[in-house]
Amino acid sequence: MLNPSQSTFLKVTAVAAFVAFSAVGPYVFYRDHQPKEQVQAIESLPDFAAIQNVAEKKRAFFDYLRPMVELENQRVLEERSFLESLDIANLSEKQNVRLDKLASRYNVTLSAEEANEDSLNELMLRVNVLPEALVMIQAANESAWGTSRFARQANNLFGQWCYTPGCGVVPLERNQGAFHEVAKFSSVQDSVHGYFMNVNRNRAYRELREIRATLDMQGRDLQSVSVATELTNGLLSYSERGQDYVDDLQAMIRHNAEFWTN
Repeated sequence: MLNPSQSTFLKVTAVAAFVAFSAVGPYVFYRDHQPKEQVQAIESLPDFAAIQNVAEKKRAFFDYLRPMVELENQRVLEERSFLESLDIANLSEKQNVRLDKLASRYNVTLSAEEANEDSLNELMLRVNVLPEALVMIQAANESAWGTSRFARQANNLFGQWCYTPGCGVVPLERNQGAFHEVAKFSSVQDSVHGYFMNVNRNRAYRELREIRATLDMQGRDLQSVSVATELTNGLLSYSERGQDYVDDLQAMIRHNAEFWTN
């Protein structure tokens, strides 16, 4: 659960850049793939605090969040499918344009003349799915099951920070001299997207991406609960609590096994 007085998270420092690019690619994808009624439903967070039964609250939270995680993973899979289809030595103009956009989105530098294998490999490391159990448990942990102040006021389920005055919600117990705010999102889907981009491109989580790549090469199901558990080991930098934070996530994944679909 997000608690600024106890834990200072190491957040991505490029939230403003994320906001700038995200209005183009991903949201065209959401518009084309999401049922109208679902788009409307995600604009405001349900009142999970009103659900007294703990099991019912958990199920409601996961059922609410799962379609958004699935949609984000679908977007990532389409991007990855495009990358896998490329013949790097024979790119069309259209492929080059799309590749440039993806490289910019994922903070990968391409050669000034042409794409190269190293750049493509780095993109492949970043453009990959995240297990729903991992995403939803972090959301539950960071947002107190969707009931935290930042979840309710900012649609922020993952504790993402921003650094421009007025970009979000000011923590009540922010340290003197600190200027970060908790980022405000227009929808929960927006928050899920921000989390994916944070984990998939922030240097702090490179270990997670390398663990994922190794498991993928071994033929493991990247949506499985076992993979979700292993990937938590790459989140040591998500909280200053380090290993204790990772241990908490792993315990939460185990204790909520009845809710996982993979």
